[in-house]
Amino acid sequence: MKNWICWLLAVAITLTLSVYQRMTGPTNPKRVTVELSGDSYPLKLPRSGVRHDARVLLYGVPSDVDAQIHYRRYPTDDAFTTEDFGWEDDSLRGADLPVQPVAGKLQYYLTIEGKNYPDDGPVVIRFRNDVPAGILIPHILFMFAAMLFAVYTFLRVISGKKYGKWLIVTTVTLFIGGFILGPLVQHAAFGPWWTGFPFGSDLTDNKTLIAFLFFLAAVATLKWKYNKWLVILAVLVMVLVFTIPHSTRGSEYDYATEQLGTTSGRR
Repeated sequence: MKNWICWLLAVAITLTLSVYQRMTGPTNPKRVTVELSGDSYPLKLPRSGVRHDARVLLYGVPSDVDAQIHYRRYPTDDAFTTEDFGWEDDSLRGADLPVQPVAGKLQYYLTIEGKNYPDDGPVVIRFRNDVPAGILIPHILFMFAAMLFAVYTFLRVISGKKYGKWLIVTTVTLFIGGFILGPLVQHAAFGPWWTGFPFGSDLTDNKTLIAFLFFLAAVATLKWKYNKWLVILAVLVMVLVFTIPHSTRGSEYDYATEQLGTTSGRR
């Protein structure tokens, strides 16, 4: 397999995995379609809120419709609070959700002309601190690069090409993105530096740890005659764990104890 083909395939596979993770993650906005008098109005309901702003907007929905938002703290048995949508800049209707503590969550849904949205149940939004772009962007780039280099290494292995250099590059890139920049992002957003094993059950941290350990083992056994099979396994494990939606079982504020923890399968 020619080198340019390996790179092309690596980019295509990495982009596909990145789009899948982005679309399936619990912080991605919930898409709903409001049907009114035969017309459709697509809306995006936020599932991640920065602690100075959490606003739900009714883009394109006629101004004369009856619309409310209902919300309560999550996970609690609180009664839902109901508020009417107001005006945003005299041209757009919106509703502000009350800002919660770091990693605090709200459960909410809309009622428009007597019909509830989403029709499959309330949306859960989690609050975080704003993360500086100088930390977040490098973290994303390094994690994207780690996946790209991992797939490229895999293609070199199955093509019978030398792969040792790219295996090391992958491992170093994953370490920087996951264990240097990752904790910086976690700390800026929620406070803790690391919420994976052995301190918590955050799947984002744990899946990064699992992938890194496999690559570390592959680097340590680089001169072993069966090393290529360990490299293939490491890449497959990395692809598998990175298909787990980002932020699943992440930090969550416990309203009963008023402490920060991690979720137990909830989104």
